[in-house]
Amino acid sequence: MDNSTDTGINERIARCVRDLRSTRGLTLDALAARSGVSRSMISMIERGGASPTAVVLEKLAAGLSVSMASLFGATGETAPAEPLVRREQQAQWRDPQSGYTRRSVSPPNWPSPIQLVEVDFPAGARVAYETGGRENVIHQQVWVREGRIDVELGDQRHSLHPGDCLAMRLEHPLIFSNPGIRAARYVVAICDMGRT
Repeated sequence: MDNSTDTGINERIARCVRDLRSTRGLTLDALAARSGVSRSMISMIERGGASPTAVVLEKLAAGLSVSMASLFGATGETAPAEPLVRREQQAQWRDPQSGYTRRSVSPPNWPSPIQLVEVDFPAGARVAYETGGRENVIHQQVWVREGRIDVELGDQRHSLHPGDCLAMRLEHPLIFSNPGIRAARYVVAICDMGRT
């Protein structure tokens, strides 16, 4: 992914976090308290001056009561909602910490509680989301297309291989890891019961 793509997705994340925080009537301090992300980091993210990790984005999403996928999909209130998005138009983002790449497959701004995300997960990568329950219920299904991933949800551990699909509710800490020697690819279907 080139630097212009990184800049574009960081601007999209910045706008989305700002808009969601404003819509919910939260100050920077209030969102910091709800999410566990420092006020200065939130401010940098909202200005597009930071490239946040997946862990930080998940904390912000929980503090804003949305799915993490929601932070990538919105393109602004003025953008028309279209039912089709071509692959070359789908937003991509790379986690600077783990190196995993996520592609927002679902059409942005489309009024649906369902979002699809495609993830390329490098060999040896690990991402630990510390957040537990949210105000709204978020269901997720992980469908492995290539390679292997391990998923820990609370005290449950699952090894997923090609074709395996795991359904879960995001109400416990969650860890994704790739113990294999090659990259894995999987699709995440997210249903955010708070979205309309």
